[in-house]
Amino acid sequence: MNFFISTSILFFALLLLFLFGLYLAGAFRARIQYRFQNIPNVEDDAFFVVLASLSNSLVDRGNITGFWAGASDIYNARWDAIRSARETLHFETYEMTPGRRAGEFAELLANRVKAGVDVKLTIDNYGAKEVPKSYWKWLKNAGVEVRFYQTFPWRSPLDNLARTHRKLLLIDGRTALIGGAGISDKWDGNPVPWLDFEVRFTGPAIAILEGMFWQNWSYAGGIVDVREPIFRSHHKSGDFTFLVTPGKPLYRHSPIEALVKTFIQAARKRVWIASPYLLPNSDLRHALCAAQKRGVEVRLLTMSRQQSDKTYVSYTGRELYGELLAGGVEIYEYQPSMMHAKVLLIDDRWVSFGSGNIDPRSLFLNDELNISTEQPEFAVQVRDFLQGAFQNSHRITMIDWRRRSFRDRAIGKIGLIFQRQL
Repeated sequence: MNFFISTSILFFALLLLFLFGLYLAGAFRARIQYRFQNIPNVEDDAFFVVLASLSNSLVDRGNITGFWAGASDIYNARWDAIRSARETLHFETYEMTPGRRAGEFAELLANRVKAGVDVKLTIDNYGAKEVPKSYWKWLKNAGVEVRFYQTFPWRSPLDNLARTHRKLLLIDGRTALIGGAGISDKWDGNPVPWLDFEVRFTGPAIAILEGMFWQNWSYAGGIVDVREPIFRSHHKSGDFTFLVTPGKPLYRHSPIEALVKTFIQAARKRVWIASPYLLPNSDLRHALCAAQKRGVEVRLLTMSRQQSDKTYVSYTGRELYGELLAGGVEIYEYQPSMMHAKVLLIDDRWVSFGSGNIDPRSLFLNDELNISTEQPEFAVQVRDFLQGAFQNSHRITMIDWRRRSFRDRAIGKIGLIFQRQL
């Protein structure tokens, strides 16, 4: 009995110490609530200035030059871009796993080094944890410079919760490819490829992205060699405005959340959002319902529980559907495979795409990167992409939601407690 009492006291003491540590780290602090009024609509000349200011975005010019959906086309576009490199190749990503795609990637990089290209990789240490050390040794021996973002920080362990979630490929300081796919066979699906896309663009905005790559390269311990040609844009003009939103959250500011909420409040006709890990906080849920109430068509596309790569996130996300469904928001769960695209379409005019999910991790922990632009042809491509996805999805009704089993509800409610880490 004395042993049981002593063990219980020790357990509760450790629990209190753990909770106190979380308290000191700010885990229980009040979260941001953005209260915007009189946001101009997306056709207003002042809109992009308001959007850039509220979301700490950088503004420049550029042109979309390619759009690919599906693993085969995405990787083919990336491999072609890598083969085209003549001077520099910079790549940053979160997820890498062993397999065919990682093998192809390594061979292509080694060939570029042989051709005299300066190749640098910033890889998230946690996201690539399954890749063996022999893979990285082979790359380094081939002349590829590799840095790992956020190796475990023993002096500040809670910092390890924040990752780089970006997927950014930069070629010769002239071309950028951004999408949601990592370097992994997962995207090829079994048997249906994951739903995702990749976008290529050019223009002066590339110099901004080069600077962002160098930030995390430096953070990972690399030496920043700011050679002038990289930051002198090879394209002195672009046809369309680009907003580059670096999602480096602070406890007082979340650039991605400010971006998303500004878009939602500016919409007058349509808000279509794709996010695999859909965990909108109360502030965003209220904004989405308010948009629907003022006559905006609000649709959310997310993963289904059956096809999810993280089923516990889908259970957790479903717990938040009630308020949205009651507010008239349409929620679609993609059926053929895992839905991994991350994109906003606003009034068939503005598109925002990149690495940011609508979840606490993207909003408040991870380094993310979103690009927003108003190119009409690109908006049509994204609209068609999402329309096809909706047609292959199950629209969730209030009846569906209320029929959740006790087990589903229990898993979801537990998940809500830990949603910042999902």
